[in-house]
Amino acid sequence: MKQFIEFIPLVIFFVVYKTVDIYAATGALMVATCLQMLLHWVQHKKLEKMHVITLVLVVFFGGLTLFFHNDDFIKWKVTAVNGLFALGLLISRYGFKKNLIKQMLGKEMVVADAVWDKANLAWVGFFALCGALNVYVAFSLPQEVWVNFKVFGLLGMTLVFTFATAIYLYRQQQAAEKS
Repeated sequence: MKQFIEFIPLVIFFVVYKTVDIYAATGALMVATCLQMLLHWVQHKKLEKMHVITLVLVVFFGGLTLFFHNDDFIKWKVTAVNGLFALGLLISRYGFKKNLIKQMLGKEMVVADAVWDKANLAWVGFFALCGALNVYVAFSLPQEVWVNFKVFGLLGMTLVFTFATAIYLYRQQQAAEKS
């Protein structure tokens, strides 16, 4: 259920885009994200770092989009989020010696640190690829193609990559248990 709630602002963005335009969709995304974070705060009395980053970037790039009436800004938000996630994984691992992928999944799976490092680097690469693909789609193809890519393409890619990571970690855990 929690994962579904995370996608509500994205669904609202898509529906408003299809029924009105990119600017109304951007405003709706900003409002929905703020309400989502407020609800999360009321329920849990805290916000996760990922939520804060997303909220700040949605409000910043969305605000620029509406103020300048230029959809380029909201298009850059996707790349900025992916870039920050990639940098966060890298800096956390190599700057602070903390593997965030291991911290998120280490309670469910037990694998060697080298395996966690490979998974971490794979996610860094995935986020970098998503950011680069977003730049290409956003600034080389029509706006409607970008919206569909943002909503369905990136979501689908993330689900497939999450599944692939889980399979990789599971197989590594199974191999470790057999040895």
